[in-house]
Amino acid sequence: MSIVMINGGSRENGNTNLLSARAVHGLEVDIIQLDEYNISPIVDERHAEGGFSEVADDFMQVMDRVMEYDKIIFATPIYWYTMTGTMKQFIDRWSQAMREDRYHDLRERMARKKGYVIAVGGDSPYIKGLPLLQQFKYIFDFVHLPFEGYVLGQANKPGEIEQDKKALYSADLLNQTLKEDT
Repeated sequence: MSIVMINGGSRENGNTNLLSARAVHGLEVDIIQLDEYNISPIVDERHAEGGFSEVADDFMQVMDRVMEYDKIIFATPIYWYTMTGTMKQFIDRWSQAMREDRYHDLRERMARKKGYVIAVGGDSPYIKGLPLLQQFKYIFDFVHLPFEGYVLGQANKPGEIEQDKKALYSADLLNQTLKEDT
């Protein structure tokens, strides 16, 4: 099974990147670094007479790439107790994608995939990160993407994730699961 990781972080070699790299070590993974793309905020035209207007940005290119894969890993630092704005902006645009002809069957296609979340935060993420996981669960449920697992980590300063043995162990378990399922 093929794997794509959508990274919503912006810090090169940040804790989320380090933990994510451990989770996919030894696997062939397409990593999409969202901050390298121009993805405009959604303009809600769901109820407009003509529907959504075409947007001249990179969203559909990224979405097309994501949809090629069987497993989708969403990796994000926890900012203000939720995903990064970059990640949220990408997911917000799914409302528009679902109304595009080429994604009229988005839910059916997502139902055949597997979804995972990797998130790292500095303020008690094992408790305060749970609403983020619930948010992803609701998003996955809405698009029929099975929520297969997650890894939470606690770190703030660069490299601190290496001290979170629980997160490292969870990343190793996810790595094993991904390898067994490929």
